Amino acid sequence: MSGSKSTAKKTFQAPKGMRDFYPADMAVRRYIEGVWRQVSINHGFEEIEGPMFESLDLYTHKSGPGIVSELFQVFSGKDEAEIEQIRQGGAAPFALRPEFTPTLARMVAARAAQLPKPIKWFTIPNHFRAERPQRGRLREFMQWNVDLLDHPDQTIGDAEVIDVAVSALSRFGLTSNDVAIRISNRAALVSAMSRFGVKEDRIEDLLQLLDKSARLDKQEFERALTELVPLAEARSDILDLIHQDALDSEQTWHDAIRPIARTAASGSAAWQADDFREQLINRGIGDWCKLDVGGVVRGLAYYTGTVFEIVADGERAVAGGGRYDQLIESFGGPSMPACGFGMGDVVLGLLLHEKGLLPEEVYMCELRPHAFVISGGDDRAEQELPQLVAELRRAGY
Repeated sequence: MSGSKSTAKKTFQAPKGMRDFYPADMAVRRYIEGVWRQVSINHGFEEIEGPMFESLDLYTHKSGPGIVSELFQVFSGKDEAEIEQIRQGGAAPFALRPEFTPTLARMVAARAAQLPKPIKWFTIPNHFRAERPQRGRLREFMQWNVDLLDHPDQTIGDAEVIDVAVSALSRFGLTSNDVAIRISNRAALVSAMSRFGVKEDRIEDLLQLLDKSARLDKQEFERALTELVPLAEARSDILDLIHQDALDSEQTWHDAIRPIARTAASGSAAWQADDFREQLINRGIGDWCKLDVGGVVRGLAYYTGTVFEIVADGERAVAGGGRYDQLIESFGGPSMPACGFGMGDVVLGLLLHEKGLLPEEVYMCELRPHAFVISGGDDRAEQELPQLVAELRRAGY
């Protein structure tokens, strides 16, 4: 019939890679968020937040133009100039945040002179990535970001940041048997590659290869390594760096860092590594940490020193971070040492479920009622019940 509304039913689903949170799901989410927030506060960090979307240039400045393909771009349907820009095949002026670090750098650079030092900030925002969804990786996710900037002792600062992450993992019930913090130093590793005779224009590709070596079969890795490093002696030195786990024994620690310790221009890399090891052990987290100088590389242009990854069951990345001493300056702020990490809720949530660390009594604890109020059935009690319940609620029950 002309002009009549269709009565056909249509079903809708959440976009691929996004999640619906029913009450029980939301309780788990708030439980994880609550642990993150309380641990941050216990360690003296203050909470911040920023915009859900930022200028696209903010993200390309930090990560390069290649990141554009990973972003959900944003433009206004009411801005003719923005619409025309999209019609002409250009990028949108804004993007949903894929990470928080560029926003943090912008915020610090804007008020660096007024902020008390050291700067200890955390945030728990949602992030968005335009990528293929898979187990442990979604298009929208919640992430805990912890950052320590302008600390006078970088070794202590690095250890403190890792200690925050371990405190949260412990609070969730995880142990060093469940996860490991794998640690390296990107600057020393770059220096080592140069000393081994690797050409400067090959170092970045080599570090990317080392970063993904655990995901490659042996022959594929050796083929790629030979292509990048033709000299057999240099390849032998590089292979000596891979898969060295050490921290519990002082001797094994020294054996593991020896290939990179001689490469620092100041000659102080070995001392700094020893001091770092001591800081971790003194904080009671030494058994969580393993030196992996050839297997942990992370962002090549972004990280400048200590880098680490928190890995479950030897392969699943729960969190990652490191030192990024030049980023604030690149955003127009002063030169400022900085270290931080990000921990997403997707892999962590799966891990806690698998380990049996999310029983209902855990995540529902805060939502349990303090009391049930029953009238007994007579009319007077029925009349008084709403007032009594209201008084209890106003009293905080």
